[in-house]
Amino acid sequence: MEQAPTVTETSAEVNTAESAEKSTTVAVPETAKRKNDESDEPEASGRGKRRRGAGGKKLRSGERYVPPPQKRNPGVSFSQEHFDETSYYFEGGLRKVYPYYFDFKTYCKGRWVGKSLLDVFKSEFRTESVEYYQKAAKEGRIRLNEAPLEDLSVVLRNNDYMRNTVHRHEPPVVGTHLEVLVDDGEVLVVDKPASIPVHPCGRFRHNTIIFILGKERGISELHTVHRLDRLTSGVLLFARTLEISKKLDQMVRDRQLEKEYVCRVEGEFPEAEVICEEPILVVSFKIGLCRVDPKGKECRTVFQRLSFNGKTSVVRCLPLTGRTHQIRVHLQYLGFPILNDPIYGSSAWGPNRGKGGFVGKSNEELLQALVEEHRSQESIHLLDITDDCTGLTQEAEKCKTSEKIKSDEASEHVRSGESCPTKVDSCRADDKLENTETVNYNSTSAKESPNSLPTASNGNQTEATHSAEKTPPGSQDHLCSECKLVRPDPTKKELLMYLHALRYKGPDFEYSTRLPDWAKEDWAEAD
Repeated sequence: MEQAPTVTETSAEVNTAESAEKSTTVAVPETAKRKNDESDEPEASGRGKRRRGAGGKKLRSGERYVPPPQKRNPGVSFSQEHFDETSYYFEGGLRKVYPYYFDFKTYCKGRWVGKSLLDVFKSEFRTESVEYYQKAAKEGRIRLNEAPLEDLSVVLRNNDYMRNTVHRHEPPVVGTHLEVLVDDGEVLVVDKPASIPVHPCGRFRHNTIIFILGKERGISELHTVHRLDRLTSGVLLFARTLEISKKLDQMVRDRQLEKEYVCRVEGEFPEAEVICEEPILVVSFKIGLCRVDPKGKECRTVFQRLSFNGKTSVVRCLPLTGRTHQIRVHLQYLGFPILNDPIYGSSAWGPNRGKGGFVGKSNEELLQALVEEHRSQESIHLLDITDDCTGLTQEAEKCKTSEKIKSDEASEHVRSGESCPTKVDSCRADDKLENTETVNYNSTSAKESPNSLPTASNGNQTEATHSAEKTPPGSQDHLCSECKLVRPDPTKKELLMYLHALRYKGPDFEYSTRLPDWAKEDWAEAD
């Protein structure tokens, strides 16, 4: 179980459409006031005119004025304006999003000060070519302190505010109807389909639970109690009010909540109950990669076999602590990785795939091997990072350092056994500039809009064609490299991992879903 803290958004970029935003609320609207409303006004005095935003000092000849930072308002959330950025269509059993224009924004990082914007693009943001950025600048898509910037040779200064308008593409997800299990005014419980992230992250924004609920059902003002991995399905609980959210948070801290998962693993799992108490360490926040390690956090998972069909076993999982990927890591350690797990079932872990904690590779080598394996199989998207992956080299180099500092920042009492990592990087696309929007993961404050049903997606999904009549304006862009590509639709195997949150129980409530078809005793995997 992972509590959703209020943090500053770090997942978007002034670069490509494969950027991320975290959960439920986003702040800093374009019309937000600065700390000094009169900062751009000259200050009259006998000593001459000065810009108050320049710290009361006169600007020297040729010196560029940099406005003070914008005031952040975490109370502003996703609203109908965000939901209306684009719309869904359904094709081949998949929920798809029409491409749309989107602004990625960031303040200048300390390491960029004194460098030209062109140098920053060259060194850190290589998912697009220098030629692309130059063309984008000429068309007014790159702005510095809200002014169009055509010359990328400008030297960046502290507090410079950058905005880049990109043509954003989102990966498709399953077109399964999002079922609401409970909505009683205090809590909202949904049966989350596999492949759909809970909140905006990585390349996903509209194809997320938060946006689907807002766009199709007009539901907002939700407080996140816990989150599930993108490929994990099952019970997902939100609080409807701040009071209920605090109540549930306290239950989590007091360990009064029970979580039950079911999964299908490779091989014949032991019939007797198995308890795994191996410590888990986060290796990479970018892809949420973890491993059993003596330096990791203590954790405990109870496993019970439910059935065995001769090839695979269905296992009941009870995470008693809440580490990132706890169930998946413990099952890998026991030698029974979850069927179709793109990370912990990978051959990058060696011939035994991490059984017994033996990998034979350093964290850096493991991370690179995992990336290279998926890159060679053209399945890098399963790691929720960009195809470029240039930042993963830097990430690998920092692995040893990250093991020493806050490798698992959230304390166990606010996390579930299979929740998304606390770090925003775990869901974000790689090589992105950080977004300065502030996110309150505990709540959304957008007003409910009962008329926000742009598509027939509440169980009455219709197949859409790509006719000119049905394709909205803005779906094609002459500078967008993604528009020039023809990507095959993901397969069912790529959209499903056999792990399901079956039950969520407290002192006076219990929420559960039906057992997935793949968890039934007579199930057989399709060829």
